Amino acid sequence: MEAKSPKESRTTLTDLVLPSETNPLNNLFGGELLARMDRAASIAARRHSRRIVVTASVNHVAFNKAVPLGSVVTVEAAVSRAFKSSMEIFIDVWVEDRESGNRTKANEAIYTFVAVDETGAPVNVPPLAPETDLEKERYAAALRRKQLSLVLAGKMAPKDATELKALFEQ
Repeated sequence: MEAKSPKESRTTLTDLVLPSETNPLNNLFGGELLARMDRAASIAARRHSRRIVVTASVNHVAFNKAVPLGSVVTVEAAVSRAFKSSMEIFIDVWVEDRESGNRTKANEAIYTFVAVDETGAPVNVPPLAPETDLEKERYAAALRRKQLSLVLAGKMAPKDATELKALFEQ
C-alpha cells in the first residue's frame, strides 16, 4: 500500500454552541464536545483508510478551556500514525473570539480507530508519511503511546518497548 500524508485525512468541523448543548454554567457539555471530536476523527480515519472505521479508544482528552454558549468551535482532526489496522487521530479544538475572530486552542484529544471490513474484521490500512515538523513529532509520539498502552495491558514486555525506553535512557 502506498503511504498517505496526514493532510489527506485532515478534517475540519465548525459549528456554533447552542443553548441545548450547554451545562448550567453556559459552557459546552464535555460529552457534546467528545461526540464532535469522535465524528471528526471518524471522518479523518475513513479518509485515510477508505474503509469502515470504528472507535477503538479515546486515549487522551484535555478539557483545558471552557467553550461558552454562542461560541464558534472548530474541531480539526488528522491521522497522526497508522499501524497495521489501527490509526491514531490527533484532534485540536479551537474557539473563535466573537469580536476579533482570533482563534484560541481550547482542547485536544487523541483517539484510536480501527479499519474493518463489512463483517467487522480488521483490515490493513496504508502507512502514514508525515511531512511537517508537527506531523513528524506526533508520528513519533504515537508509537511511544502505543507501546505504553501495550505494556500497561500486558500485551508487550517493557523490555520490548524500545521507543518508550529511549525516553528514559537519554
